[in-house]
Amino acid sequence: MTESAYLPILLPLTLFTAFFGVALPLIVERFGRKATAITAGAVMATCLILLVPLFSFAMSGQPVIAHYDWMPSFGLNLSFRLDGLGMLFSILILGIGMLVVLYAHYYLPDNDKLGRFYALLLLFMAAMLGIVLSENLLMMVVFWEVTSLSSFLLIAYKSASHESRIAARMALVVTGAGGLALLAGILLLGKVAGSYELTQVIEAAAQIKSDPLYPAILILVLLGAFTKSAQFPFHFWLPNAMVAPTPVSAYLHSATMVKAGVFLLARFYPVLSGTDLWLFSVSVIGGVTLLYGAYVAMYRNDFKGLLAYSTISHLGLITLLFGLSTPMSVVAAVFHTINHAIFKASLFMAAGIIDHECGTRDMRRVNGLFKLMPITATLAMLAAGSMAGVPLLNGFLSKEMFFTESIVFDGFGSSYWILPIFATIAGVLAVAYSARFIHDVFFNGEPVDLPRQPHEPSRWMRVPVEILVVLCLLVGIFPAWSVGALLASAAGASLQSPLPVYDLKVWHGFNLALLMSLIALAGGVGLYMMRSTLVHWNNQLPTLSSRMLFERAYQHLVINAEKVMSVIDNRSLQRYIAVFLVFVLIYGSWAYVSGGSRVSGVSHMPLDIASIIALSALALGALGATFMHHRRLLSIILIGVVGLVVALVFVRFSAPDLALTQLSVEVVTTVLMLLALHYLPQSTPKESISLRVMRDVLLAVGVGLAMAFVSFALLTSSFSTISDFYLQQSVPEGGGHNVVNVILVDFRGFDTLGEISVLAMAALGAHALLDQLRMVQPARDSAGRLWADDVHPLFLKMLMRPLLPLALAVAVYIFLRGHHLPGGGFVAGLVTGVALILQSLAGGFSFAEDRLPRSYAPALGLGLAFAAGVGLLSWLFARPFLTSTHGHIAMPLLGDIELASVMIFDLGVYLVVVATVLLILTELGRLNVRGERG
Repeated sequence: MTESAYLPILLPLTLFTAFFGVALPLIVERFGRKATAITAGAVMATCLILLVPLFSFAMSGQPVIAHYDWMPSFGLNLSFRLDGLGMLFSILILGIGMLVVLYAHYYLPDNDKLGRFYALLLLFMAAMLGIVLSENLLMMVVFWEVTSLSSFLLIAYKSASHESRIAARMALVVTGAGGLALLAGILLLGKVAGSYELTQVIEAAAQIKSDPLYPAILILVLLGAFTKSAQFPFHFWLPNAMVAPTPVSAYLHSATMVKAGVFLLARFYPVLSGTDLWLFSVSVIGGVTLLYGAYVAMYRNDFKGLLAYSTISHLGLITLLFGLSTPMSVVAAVFHTINHAIFKASLFMAAGIIDHECGTRDMRRVNGLFKLMPITATLAMLAAGSMAGVPLLNGFLSKEMFFTESIVFDGFGSSYWILPIFATIAGVLAVAYSARFIHDVFFNGEPVDLPRQPHEPSRWMRVPVEILVVLCLLVGIFPAWSVGALLASAAGASLQSPLPVYDLKVWHGFNLALLMSLIALAGGVGLYMMRSTLVHWNNQLPTLSSRMLFERAYQHLVINAEKVMSVIDNRSLQRYIAVFLVFVLIYGSWAYVSGGSRVSGVSHMPLDIASIIALSALALGALGATFMHHRRLLSIILIGVVGLVVALVFVRFSAPDLALTQLSVEVVTTVLMLLALHYLPQSTPKESISLRVMRDVLLAVGVGLAMAFVSFALLTSSFSTISDFYLQQSVPEGGGHNVVNVILVDFRGFDTLGEISVLAMAALGAHALLDQLRMVQPARDSAGRLWADDVHPLFLKMLMRPLLPLALAVAVYIFLRGHHLPGGGFVAGLVTGVALILQSLAGGFSFAEDRLPRSYAPALGLGLAFAAGVGLLSWLFARPFLTSTHGHIAMPLLGDIELASVMIFDLGVYLVVVATVLLILTELGRLNVRGERG
């Protein structure tokens, strides 16, 4: 294979590095703030270095795709893609991210160790990389939601602030809801296209647009994009998110999070654009957002709020350009995406410096800073000039493209003149709010009652702003040399068609676009000079606080939800179970009757004396546990009888694996329940209402008869199963004769991985509930007798000691033979757990605790790592997740031995089961010790 054939693996390796790096700042923060910042920057730099070898392919229009099957039957694969569009956004995410890391080190207070901040920033960065590098659309949605969660944590970084918590919750609600809409749209899109792989979806573009589901797909996908990119009417979360630290605003709200919606429009442009619905929905929403954001920005007194609304306006401009659906408008949209990321990141950082030095963001107080901070002022004015579209700065060029496209666009028919006028008005407003930022902050007299005396910041705090402003100048003066190739590759990847002819240069002669620019510049300055009158008019308009409206709506929902819950939720387990069982009875009866099922005559097995005895014991145990449930100890023993009979039933029907598992589970759960009930009352209270007793009896009889009927109907009906497949493929595919074990660890390994994950979570939940809990054990038993003085008899201790190695040997034997004979990791884990429980009962919890690990979380993690890790290894061989292998190895003295990779998976199951049993046992033991100590 050629060297380039191995390059696609750099894509998953980049994402692995990004997510692995999330924990590093937390680990190194003990070495100081500088080491933490260097670590965070190194993670981003490493990701960029890993992607650089792939850039040449993206530049040449050849997407690099890495595909690894995961769950192909569900359409969910680990598929990654780097084309020109993904390359552009990767550079923005990582390049600006490194500058933000440097900036944050000097911006955030010295008492902040930065570990948590950089960890959250890296988590967000990794999720954004996941979005732009995803070939599989389902995987992209997963990363999309991670950005919502991580941005929530970043916005609420100052968790002690009430405003921060409200703003974070607002952002999560809006973007999270959009994420759900996007998920629905992607599911429909995959259904229509027949695949969730982007390449196949693009190829099916014509089929998608002609499908009746196209309007629903488009609306759902646009909801995801509009909520993320703060488009009207979902814009309100962004200005409120300005309570976040400025490094967060500079990163999330200029180059990354808000650009995720723009990326979505660019990515799905070849799939969903080109229809009237796309034209009017995207362009109208974009246009309204463009004008509304620009208008509101003029009247904000908080300069960070001004930048927030200007961001909304520029995102509306990009959305409008994508909505116009012409090749040149897409080029302009991509170009403005680049330019906006550069000048807005520099503006946010400059605003953060001013806030950091002045202690306020109120432009009515922050005045005349040019004399006090001339370097910072110059940098901020250049960036603001780019935002306004001043010539020789990068914003001017993409604005000229927008003006030109508004002139030549003919999609509105006889109303063609509306778009140029609209674009000019938007340009006038952009100049006006940019002029206000420049004049009010850096000139306009002297500072007014500032909390701090402003001065230039430290040298390195200003470096990120300087780099970005230099880029504004480079792109503005030498556009073709600086970003020409990058723009062409990104726009081509979005269009998925040949690029239109365009000339990327500063001077295009005297034309209508230049005239519109001059009108916008002059009109914007004139509009700002009329600010007093405009402010007076604006103050006459009714004011609405988006934060207040959101909080009121939120509280209204909470209050009404509590009212509903108070009606249906009285915190009674009996009621929950009763309602559930009634629902099952009604729904099951309807399903059976409407399904037309009929009981067919089949031959019955003869009833022998052993079966009669076993079933009688089963019935007596169940009835005894029901009628004797007030006496907890006796009822547990009777339930154990039921479990034992069930195990015998499995033996009767030749299911030794199930019988062994059932018996082991029964022993472990019975002992642990007895230990837990030791601290509870020995009997339950009597039912006070006879009507409730009658209800429960009728419900129990009804459900019991229904389940008996369903079981009989299933056993007497003709049906086909997939058991023959498992029986035939167990040896050739799974390498084992024990079909049950092969199903658990191979054919249905993903289910088992989920089950042991739930088991591990249950163990950690038990730890959380019992940790530090103090309960005093009762002094007497249920009969009023005192407990024996000899709690741990010597005879029992001596008997249990030699049984431990024997039991462990049996557990090892059961584990090793599980692939061919009844056994396996689950049963072996339970046997090990029983052996250690008996040792604990015989010698006492203190005796056991001194000899057992203090913490079982590492064992749980190791077990899950073994089970998932052996599945991940299959990707290295281009196989789906959890694909197994097996073979024979000749070993000296031992001869031919068959080994299967699923033994590692089974070892993970074993570790999780043992750790779960021991964790619960240890917590119960510590409960006893804490109770004795008081």
